[in-house]
Amino acid sequence: MALKTGREYLESLRVRDLDARYLGEKVVDPALHPVIGPSINSVAATYDVAHDPDPTVRELARARSEHPTGAGGQGPGRPAPEGEVINRFTHIHRSAEDLVKKVKLQRVLGRRTGSCFQRCVGWDALNALYITTHEMDAALGTSYHRRFLRFLAYVQSEDLVCQGAMTDVKGDRGARPGAQEDPDLYLRVVRRGDDHIVVRGAKAHQTGALSSHEIIVMPTLALGPGEEDYAVSFAVPSTSKGVVFIVGRQAADLRCLYDPPLDRGNPRFGGHEALTIFNDVEVPLDRVFMCGEAAYAGRLVERFAGFHRQSYGGCKAGVGDVLIGAAALAAEYNGVAGASHVKDKLVEMVHLNETIYACGLACSSEGRKTPAGSYIIDLLLANVCKQNVTRIPYEMARLAQDLAGGLVCTLPSARDLASPETGEFLLKYLKGVPGVAAEDRMKVMRLIEHLTLGRGAVGYLPESLHGAGSPQAQRLVIGRQAPLEECKRAAKTLAGIA
Repeated sequence: MALKTGREYLESLRVRDLDARYLGEKVVDPALHPVIGPSINSVAATYDVAHDPDPTVRELARARSEHPTGAGGQGPGRPAPEGEVINRFTHIHRSAEDLVKKVKLQRVLGRRTGSCFQRCVGWDALNALYITTHEMDAALGTSYHRRFLRFLAYVQSEDLVCQGAMTDVKGDRGARPGAQEDPDLYLRVVRRGDDHIVVRGAKAHQTGALSSHEIIVMPTLALGPGEEDYAVSFAVPSTSKGVVFIVGRQAADLRCLYDPPLDRGNPRFGGHEALTIFNDVEVPLDRVFMCGEAAYAGRLVERFAGFHRQSYGGCKAGVGDVLIGAAALAAEYNGVAGASHVKDKLVEMVHLNETIYACGLACSSEGRKTPAGSYIIDLLLANVCKQNVTRIPYEMARLAQDLAGGLVCTLPSARDLASPETGEFLLKYLKGVPGVAAEDRMKVMRLIEHLTLGRGAVGYLPESLHGAGSPQAQRLVIGRQAPLEECKRAAKTLAGIA
């Protein structure tokens, strides 16, 4: 089964026994949990899109396996043979066209779910590891790439969701990993056996942690001599002994537990994050892709970050489409759609959103082939893309709130609408233009609130700021990648400087 449906994905989650907690209680079935379930619906959309009735969309969501025949699998399935159709979220990019399709697919899904659909983190990890393990094998004579190909075959054949786990909790940010008061504040190898390693630590802000079948762990920063224990990358099932998930809080998350769908803004889809604990987790060597090669940690980090920063050009543009549509509807329902300043603000939102998308397409179109045979984005443009994403969604949120009006944060509850004592008042006094029901106007206000203040804002605003690295992380890469010498030569030539 190399191409699951959303229903089959949901069924695959129900056989798991995770050690997961939310609000101090065990999460028994994440797919049915009122807070976590909407995020799993978002992941299910990444499966259903591969079976979409529209052939153009379906083609974006599908690819063909190209790993070496006979790579072997790791699990109950078989490796997808060369040429078998697979979900694009498990694919290794083989051309600049593949990179472009990635961004286009992410925009489609962002628009359809209005949320983070979580699967691109593991996808970006697969592509970064493909390049880096090949590089290590070629230079050091290791067998990491062959191990990785077996794991990749398993992921493709079973159409699995992988969680990319990079961000360590870090403790004292001014101290290196080995200089921390507690050495476990960066995930590390604590024991080495003949056929396994044992790791301890935690990964923070893990988007879609409970939605994933596999966890792919990577270092969080460039490492040097003496930090070999922290230079570790591996994959383990999310059900592994010693893996504990503690789901984080989100703004307005209790609405999913206690309030009617109208008050949730986007009742069907959502996201979640967790602190993922590795409490002396045993990892078989055939699932270890780096262990002690500190010199290659920074390369893996930079490649993963580059791929993930490219991703934001698609997914955030898709969510931006939803916000633009909601803002336009709010203006229409308020009766001000024809005002020149309203039209201008909507034009500005479109301009900003397309800027994000254009950057995602640009870094993809300029992608290049690596010695591993796969393609990597243009790192400079990918970081420019993400730098824009750290700013633009905040301005779009401001414009949307401007166009919606104060009702976006003072709207009474859906329970008041349903109440015999107050419902008629709300239907009478919250009505906008003739022909539009007050309830529909309330739904649009709730959606804007959700995306700019509530649960949806987690994935659209703070994640845009800090996801795939903080703004300063992108500026460091931009500084390294900037072609300043080439620019100076051009200036000297035109100025006539010898």
